Amino acid sequence: MSDLTKLTIAEARNKLRAKEIKAAEIADAYLAAIERANPLLNAYIAVTPEKARDMARASDAKLAKGEGGALEGIPLGIKDLFATEGVHTQAASHVLDGFKPRYESTVTANLWADGAVMLGKLNMDEFAMGSSNETSYYGPVVNPWRRSRVETSVMPTTHDGDGGFVSAGGARQTKSYDNMQLVPGGSSGGSASAVSAFLCAGATATDTGGSIRQPAAFTGTVGIKPTYGRCSRWGIVAFASSLDQAGPIARDVRDAAIMLKSMASVDAKDTTSVDRPVPDYEAALGRSVKGMKVGIPREYRVDGMPDDIEALWQKGIAWLKDAGAEIVDISLPHTKYALPAYYIVAPAEASSNLARYDGVRYGLRVPGKDIVDMYEQSRAAGFGREVKRRIMIGTYVLSAGYYDAYYLQAQKVRTMIKRDFEIAFDAGVDVILTPATPSAAFGVADQDMAADPVKMYLNDIFTVTVNMAGLPGIAVPAGLDRHGLPLALQLIGKPFEEETLFQAGHVIEQAAGRFEPEKWW
Repeated sequence: MSDLTKLTIAEARNKLRAKEIKAAEIADAYLAAIERANPLLNAYIAVTPEKARDMARASDAKLAKGEGGALEGIPLGIKDLFATEGVHTQAASHVLDGFKPRYESTVTANLWADGAVMLGKLNMDEFAMGSSNETSYYGPVVNPWRRSRVETSVMPTTHDGDGGFVSAGGARQTKSYDNMQLVPGGSSGGSASAVSAFLCAGATATDTGGSIRQPAAFTGTVGIKPTYGRCSRWGIVAFASSLDQAGPIARDVRDAAIMLKSMASVDAKDTTSVDRPVPDYEAALGRSVKGMKVGIPREYRVDGMPDDIEALWQKGIAWLKDAGAEIVDISLPHTKYALPAYYIVAPAEASSNLARYDGVRYGLRVPGKDIVDMYEQSRAAGFGREVKRRIMIGTYVLSAGYYDAYYLQAQKVRTMIKRDFEIAFDAGVDVILTPATPSAAFGVADQDMAADPVKMYLNDIFTVTVNMAGLPGIAVPAGLDRHGLPLALQLIGKPFEEETLFQAGHVIEQAAGRFEPEKWW
């Protein structure tokens, strides 16, 4: 195999089990790719070559005996939000400078138990707060995709040598790419960029308001946010505890199904994790969707939505209908309140969770004239601008006199959003189809976004409802916009029915085909 990094997880798994390739060879191929590309993409914060090679050798020893887990020898990237024992874990924040935990998150422990190999820690928005991966203390991640433009030119006529003219062939089209760097989305931008650029076979990610599905959509990868409670949150640096959920970003639907099977589990250390069997998600792929009811919510047709997004949505509807699904119009009337309610609930929980970072026990400590001054100086120096903004918002909405007016009202709205989905599902809808994002990837340091944080927050307009209701949602690449950038469709399912999302997502993937960027890095 000339390029081992181009293998999907399923392909690599099959070749490893057949002893056609070795885990050490795959690990070395990815480490070489990271060394070449990471200076350009900034997807990895920390690379762990020695650990990767040790884990790969151990996998080869197991595979030689005909043993090994579901992910034996598969190289993965780990979002910097997951605690990894003895390895850099800083949530891409200065305030956690030098922190290397003495414990392992449950999700990563599950992956290692199944034989996965760790390549390193992936960049992200600081404390998972952002939609573009530009708030990281380690700088922005770059999307491996580039905008293209097709130029049509008419070839000039030429002399025929006898005083006449001969046409040189008429019109010619050329495709070129501009040099503007694009964001990979956030907060799991490092995960999405690394998977899209073939710097890992798959990656862990987290989703609080769309931070798996939006970056997956921006990079032509597949990302699933499972039902709240499907994966343990223990050992994951908390942003908003009632919204955060771990999930995978992968190259295709099958790889996402394989990864989620290993990541999911009940956990006594996380009382919000749910004790129910984890299905074989991969087995759902290829099942017919004939008779499946697909809901199309009218409220997701927002003002100013680009024609590319609307056209893609109609294609998705046609693909599922052609596959035998029944398309039904539905209403989710409280959708319009989801984004403002989310940006009350999430900052409120963040304000409480981030109070623990004070410079006393671990991380950054800036000396002060007394302990209070040390707290203030450490937090002022340690947190970035976006994190400070959300802490301030959260502290405000939880303060005396404002709790009832803001936080309590937002939680009531959250209940109504959840009830909207329950009514649709009780009426027989199996899955809901929507766009994943309101646009394709935008530029790094986009002045319009930088000047108005609310415009950045609007990137989550199609995804936050899923987190507010605790439902599963998957983003599947489904086409390219007029500039050749990836666009995705989102499927939303009933609680703990991720199998249905993989089943319907596979139909969309088969109809749309696979997408990968032109290599420039």
